Amino acid sequence: MIELEGLPELVDPVLIAAFEGWNDAGEASSGVIAHLESAWKAEPLIALDPDDYYDFQVTRPVVETGDGLTRSIVWPTTRLLRARPLGLERDVVLLRGIEPNMRWRSFCADIIEICRELGVELAVMLGALLNDSPHTRPVPILGGATDAALARSTNLELSRYEGPTGIVGVLQHAFGEAGLDAISLWASVPHYVAQPPNPKATLALLRRLEDVLEIPMPLGDLDEEARAWERGVDELASQDSEVAEYVKELEERKDAAELPEASGDAIAAEFERYLRRRDRDTDS
Repeated sequence: MIELEGLPELVDPVLIAAFEGWNDAGEASSGVIAHLESAWKAEPLIALDPDDYYDFQVTRPVVETGDGLTRSIVWPTTRLLRARPLGLERDVVLLRGIEPNMRWRSFCADIIEICRELGVELAVMLGALLNDSPHTRPVPILGGATDAALARSTNLELSRYEGPTGIVGVLQHAFGEAGLDAISLWASVPHYVAQPPNPKATLALLRRLEDVLEIPMPLGDLDEEARAWERGVDELASQDSEVAEYVKELEERKDAAELPEASGDAIAAEFERYLRRRDRDTDS
């Protein structure tokens, strides 16, 4: 059972959630939450009891030392934090968790109960998956929604994936069953460079999140980090002729599949982001 007493009253809150593990290729989605937590100086709200949902022989606790003498145990769990972005008259709830090892339906029920208590009516779930996308092209972002009208209103490119799913897919479905709106955004991470971090995919998720929520996202140094990451992968690929040829093949396949209007859509989306940031800077 979760203890909900003492939770604050929030203003028109939206939930942004990501989970480490199967749903988090290149740590791209959990990287979004970590970035926003730091940029928005998010404050803790509540943590789920890890005993209910984690097998500690599979997802082990971590020992940390503060001053070199004091040792503490950090247990794997799911935490919710509150942020109020500068210039915005609404709260954002950040969920940062590890995919649970067991009792997924109870886990989802707990998350939904907390969201109801906080007044959350819209949740955006973030994920990242390995795919055959070339690292030299824009990161594809596919999505899902609890109903067709929500997908249209947020201009989502819906995924047609069928197969095994993770907690992101299960939680989105649970939100819909509970009558709450939920969206999922998935970044495609090149499978040939799967090791974390992947700042380019994190940046792409942040920008798509900005489009969906119409909330200016703090990008910090992510633009520069994404360019440095791409240059690093370029250098590694150039040292292996087979990898270089494979990347070229992926690029050709990607370019051939692009619709003529894709570049126009990208320019329009970038201009809308610019206007939101300009309005925020003017207000502040």
